[in-house]
Amino acid sequence: MILPQEIIRKKRDGLALSDDEIQAFITGLTSGSVTEGQAAAFAMAVFFRGMTLEERVALTRAMMRSGAVIEWREARLPGPVLDKHSTGGVGDNVSLMLAPMLAACGAFTPMISGRGLGHTGGTLDKLESIPGYRAQPDLDLFQRVVHEAGCAIIGQTADLAPADKRLYAIRDVTATVESIPLITASILSKKLAAGLQGLVMDVKTGSGAFMTSLEGARDLARSLAHVATGAGLPTDALITDMNEPLASAAGNAVEVLNAVEYLTGAKRDRRLHEVTKALGGQLLALGGLVEDAEEGEAEMERSLASGGAAERFERMVALLGGPKDFLSRAAECLPKAPHIAVAVASRRGFVETIDVRAVGLAVVAMGGGRTRAADKIDPAVGFTGLAGLGAVVGPDAPLAFVHARDEAQAAAAGAALAVAYRIADAPPAAHAPVIERIAGAS
Repeated sequence: MILPQEIIRKKRDGLALSDDEIQAFITGLTSGSVTEGQAAAFAMAVFFRGMTLEERVALTRAMMRSGAVIEWREARLPGPVLDKHSTGGVGDNVSLMLAPMLAACGAFTPMISGRGLGHTGGTLDKLESIPGYRAQPDLDLFQRVVHEAGCAIIGQTADLAPADKRLYAIRDVTATVESIPLITASILSKKLAAGLQGLVMDVKTGSGAFMTSLEGARDLARSLAHVATGAGLPTDALITDMNEPLASAAGNAVEVLNAVEYLTGAKRDRRLHEVTKALGGQLLALGGLVEDAEEGEAEMERSLASGGAAERFERMVALLGGPKDFLSRAAECLPKAPHIAVAVASRRGFVETIDVRAVGLAVVAMGGGRTRAADKIDPAVGFTGLAGLGAVVGPDAPLAFVHARDEAQAAAAGAALAVAYRIADAPPAAHAPVIERIAGAS
C-alpha cells in the first residue's frame, strides 16, 4: 500500500511521482480514503513543484479512469468524435455554434461544458436560459442525442471523472486553481472520459482571459496539447485574443440569441466568426474529414450557408427538452430583462482598450454570473451591441445596451462599462483574433 502522506512528501521535495503513486492517490481521492487535508497538501505541492510531462499524462489518465469512460465504437458513428474546449472569456458563445457546425460537416460532438464562475460566462448557464433544456441528462440520453443530432452540449455528470470534481472543489478554496499541471488534468480528464478522437483547445489571452499574458497562454496551450496527445487524444491548441469581448453580447439569454442570429445568418460578429471557423477548420482536419484547416474553414462556411448547422442546433435543443421550433421563436422563448438602457462613453472618440474582465464582472454584478458556486443566475440580464476595439463611440454611438432588472441596476452597469472602456482620439492598431497554433504532436 502506498501511503498518501508519502506521495505528498515526495512531491513536496520536488521528486517525480511514478504512475502507480499517482494512480494510488487518485483512487484514494475517489474512494474518500484520501482526506481533504491530504488532497489540499498534494495540490499545494504540485502548485509549487510542478509536474513533468509524464506525470501530467499519468494524472490525467488516472482522473479519467476514476469514473465512467464513454465508448462510441458500439454506436458505429459514421464520422469522427471531435470537441473543443475554451479556457473561458467574455462573450465567448463559440460552443453554441461550433458543435452544430461540426455536426453538419459529418463530425460528432459530445461537448461537456461548465458553468460560469468569476467574470467568465458558462455555456451551461447560457443553454439553461432555453425553456426546458436539460443540461445534465443521463448518459443514455446524451449518447442518443449525439447519435441523432450529431452534437449534444451538456454538463459534467457524476459518472465522468468524479476525482476531478472533488479535487477542483478543494483547489478552489486553497488558492491552487492556477496550477498548469492541475488545470491540464482537470480539463483533459473529462475530455478523455467523453471518448473523443480529436480535440482543439481554445486558449485565451488578454484582459478578459484566465491567462492574461501571451507567454502564460503558450505554457498552458503546450501543456494541454502535449499531455492530451501523450494520453492518446490527438490535440492541437489555438491561442486567441480576449482583449475585447468575443461576441457583441455578454450574458446568458442574450448570448443564446446572438448564437441564433449567427446560425440563421441574421447577424454574425466578425471576430466571433473568425475564431469559430478557425477552431472548426482545425478540428475537421484533425478528424480526417478534410485535408487541412483551410479546407475545413470552407466546410464550416458551407454548413452555415446550407442551413445544416442551424438545423442540427434546433434538433439538439428539441431532443434535450427545449422547444421544437426554437430558432423561429427564440426571441419570444428566451427570458427578457424588463429594463433596457443605453451605456454611453465618457467622451466621443475611438475605443482604445477594454478591461474585459471588468465587463464580465459588470454582468456578474447584475446577477448574470456567480461569485459562489451555489449562486442562482438571472438569465435575462447582460449587454448587447458591445462596442469593440477601434469602434467610434459617443453620445449617438453607445458602448452597449444594458439589459437589467430595473433603472438603478442599469445605471450601475452602464457606469461600470464606461470605466472599463478607454477612449482615444485615434483608433488602435488592429489585431487578428487568432494569434497562433500549437500542435500536440512534435
